[in-house]
Amino acid sequence: MNSDKQSANNVSYDIGLLFPVLFLVGIGIVMVYSASSAVALKKFGSDYLFLKRQALFALIGLVGLVICRHFPYRWYRPLTYPLLALALIFLIAIQFTDLGLAAGGSARWLHFGKLSFQPSEFARFAMIVFLAYSLEKKGEKLKEFSVGFLPHAAVLGVFGVCIIRQPDFGSVLILAALTWLMMFVGGVRCLHLITSLIAMVPIAYFFLISEEYRIRRLLSYLNPWQYPADEGYQIVHSLMAFGTGGLWGAGIGKGYQKLFYLPEPHTDFIFSIIGEEFGLVGVLLIIVLYAWILLKGLKIARKAPDTFGALMAVGLTSAMGLQICINMGVTLGLLPTKGLTLPFLSYGGTSLLLNMTSIGILMNIGASITDTKTAKKISYLNVQ
Repeated sequence: MNSDKQSANNVSYDIGLLFPVLFLVGIGIVMVYSASSAVALKKFGSDYLFLKRQALFALIGLVGLVICRHFPYRWYRPLTYPLLALALIFLIAIQFTDLGLAAGGSARWLHFGKLSFQPSEFARFAMIVFLAYSLEKKGEKLKEFSVGFLPHAAVLGVFGVCIIRQPDFGSVLILAALTWLMMFVGGVRCLHLITSLIAMVPIAYFFLISEEYRIRRLLSYLNPWQYPADEGYQIVHSLMAFGTGGLWGAGIGKGYQKLFYLPEPHTDFIFSIIGEEFGLVGVLLIIVLYAWILLKGLKIARKAPDTFGALMAVGLTSAMGLQICINMGVTLGLLPTKGLTLPFLSYGGTSLLLNMTSIGILMNIGASITDTKTAKKISYLNVQ
C-alpha cells in the first residue's frame, strides 16, 4: 500500500506557476490581434487571421502543457539521444531538402503542407535534455576536460554549425549561453568554462564582421537615430512606441506604430506595441509576471528530487529567461536587433508550444518534489 501511495502521481497543478502563464497567453492573444489586424486585413483580407491562428496555437500549447505535466520527467532520460538525432535531422533538412522554408533572407523553418515550425527551437530543448542527462551521468568526472567539457562543446558545435548556415547567429549565441550556464551549474570546472569564453571572443567577432548586414546592425544599435530610414528603422519606431505610451498607454487597439510603421509588430516587436497601448504600467505588469515565472522555475530547480530534474529545470527556466531578456533588450534598444519572439506573447506556434510544454515539465518536476516529501513522511510514520 505504501508503494502505491509513493508511486501515485499528484494530479494537482501549481496554480502559482499556471496562472501567470495563462494570463500572459491571454494577453498575447489579445495583443496579437491588436498588433496584426491592419497587416492581416491588407495582406490576407481578414483582420482575424493571426488572432485565430494564435488562439489555435494557444489551445495546442495548453494540451502540450497538460501532457507534459503528467509525463514523468525522468522518462526523458532514455529519449535523450533520439531527441538529439531528431533535432539534427530537422536542422539538416532545412538546408538539403525542399522542406526548408525561407523568409526574410533566412531559411529557418521546415514546411509540411500548411504547417511550419522552427527546428532551432526544438534543438534548444533537445540540448537541455542532453545536458541534464549527461551532466548527471558523469558526476565527479565532470572536472576532467575530456569528460566534462569537450563532449558537450562538441554537440554545441555541431548544432551551432547547422544553425549558423540558416543563417541565425543570434540563436547560436543563445544556445551557447544556455550550454555554458548549464555546464557551470552542473559542476564543470570554471577554468574550462572561462577559457572557452575567452576563446569564443575572436570567433564571435569574426562572425559579426563577416557579413555586412551584421555590421550595419551593430552600427545602428550604437546610434539608431543616425540610420532612421535603414538599419535603425525598427529600433527608432520601437522607442517611439514606448515613448508614446507614457504612463498609462494610448489604450488597447489605439496604437499607431503597428499601422505599417513598425515591422513585425505581432512577433518580434509585440512588446513595443504593449508599451504603446498599455504604457509603463502594462510593461511593468508583464515584467512582474515573467519574473514570477522565472523565480518559480528556479525554486523548482533548487528543490528538485534529483540532479537530472534540477538541471532540466535550470535549463528550461534559463532558456525562457534568455529569450525574454534578449527580446526586451532589443525592443528597448539595449541590444542589437535580433529576430526573437517574446515567450507566451508573440505570434508563433513553435515558440508558444515549446514554452508551454516547458511549463508542463517544470510542473511535473515540482509535483515530484511533493511526491518525494510525502513518500518520506509515510516511510517515517511506518517506522514509528
